[in-house]
Amino acid sequence: MSELAREMISIRGRWRRNLQLRLLILTFVISTSVLSIIGVLLVNQVTSGLLEAKQQSALTEATAARLEVQRLLDASDVGLVAPNNTRLVDSVITALAVRSGSPGLYDALFLSDPDLVGVPERGTKLVSEASIPAELRAAIRERDRQAWAYSTLIYEGGTTTQGLVVGSPVTIPRVGAYELYLLFPLDSEQRTIDLVKQGVSATGIVLLVSLMILAWFVTARVTDPVREAAKIAVQIAGGDLDRRMEVHGEDDIARLAGSFNEMATSLQSQIIRLESLSQVQQQFVSDVSHELRTPLTTVRMASEMIYNARADFDPDMARSAELLRNQVDRFDALLNDLLEMSKIDARALPLESSPVDLAEVTQMVLRDNSEIAAEHATSFRFVSVGDATVTADERRVSRIIRNLIVNAIEHCNGTEVEVEIAGNESCVSVSVRDRGQGIAVEDLSRVFGRFWRADPARQRTLGGTGLGLSISAEDAALHGGIIDVWGAPNEGAQFVLTLPRLELGEITNVAISAGAP
Repeated sequence: MSELAREMISIRGRWRRNLQLRLLILTFVISTSVLSIIGVLLVNQVTSGLLEAKQQSALTEATAARLEVQRLLDASDVGLVAPNNTRLVDSVITALAVRSGSPGLYDALFLSDPDLVGVPERGTKLVSEASIPAELRAAIRERDRQAWAYSTLIYEGGTTTQGLVVGSPVTIPRVGAYELYLLFPLDSEQRTIDLVKQGVSATGIVLLVSLMILAWFVTARVTDPVREAAKIAVQIAGGDLDRRMEVHGEDDIARLAGSFNEMATSLQSQIIRLESLSQVQQQFVSDVSHELRTPLTTVRMASEMIYNARADFDPDMARSAELLRNQVDRFDALLNDLLEMSKIDARALPLESSPVDLAEVTQMVLRDNSEIAAEHATSFRFVSVGDATVTADERRVSRIIRNLIVNAIEHCNGTEVEVEIAGNESCVSVSVRDRGQGIAVEDLSRVFGRFWRADPARQRTLGGTGLGLSISAEDAALHGGIIDVWGAPNEGAQFVLTLPRLELGEITNVAISAGAP
């Protein structure tokens, strides 16, 4: 895995786990979006107002300048001798320069109609004719009235600026049509807009920082007690039942901390009470099992003597001797299972781990139970693929496999019992599949319960105690393994024991899945 991929996984992990981080990022994103929208709207509003005011003043000034220029041109035609065209155009530009003031409110271009040839054209401050959009010139000639447009003002030295161009048609007597263009630079308005943008940006940054500080303070007030509660809950779950949250004030967080402490106190008392009851129960089971061991040994010896002498009895007495021996054996198995369960409850189950070949162990269990299988008119089909070696307690593993196989024989209804072993890099799985009466879906979660039976009315033929699967599940868990189960009515059942390759190792994926086709 690349460093970038690991970093992305770490970031996603922090995002999922850290509520305060998510709230701060969401607050930042939402606040930034809202402030940006408000800032854009404000700047657009100011810009629109400034340009509208500039446009109105420019059009008014352009109208007044056109009237003045036209009066000047009309007055030049009153004399008996027509003035020189060049001097007349120069006088118009001079008059416009004087009218614009210093510094100039606008620049001016006095351009002739394209149809006129050899007539003079003038402008102020070396403003370039390229500043006039071609569309604006065409509109003035076609409509013969004032028109305006925003454009880039270009000067002969290469300097450019944004501006508003207002054009008007005028006529020079005895010469023809001219076009008067007033070019209003927007430098002042641009400086105002820039100042507004800076102000809005600075205000937005200050507001955003203030909102983030406020969000951090508020979320810290909420998430810090939540983190403390989660930490204390983990400590309580680990056995430190005396841990409590600190309560400050009387607000909602304080009431939450108080309620948490009350819940912890109630749980502590309940756990202590249940532990006491469990210890009494475990001690009782252990004591009874041990106390019954001595009289059971005596009863077993007597039953063996009676069983061995059954040939001298009548048939009914001989049958009673056989029943007595079988029930003593079952009672002995029950005591052994009860003692094992008491050890499980007391967590007194040390593992004697060593390399174990599950294929060999399974074949040995199958051989040991071949006669029982024959009595139930069933047989085994055994398949092992690959290396089946794990580090485990062979006695406990053998007991798990034996319980699963005997359970399959008990419920296979004379069908074949399929045993399969497969492994991968992390684990080895042992599957025991029968095609007998099966298990109802709603009962799958209870098959490992103590003394649970799928069909209480069904008579056991192998004298089971009802603790075999429960002990098997505990033995598997001791190794860091699992027993998965699948079943369906009249389709059989499948139990899959999966053990890690190494002692208490991690199982990344099982080699055989229960219920898989």
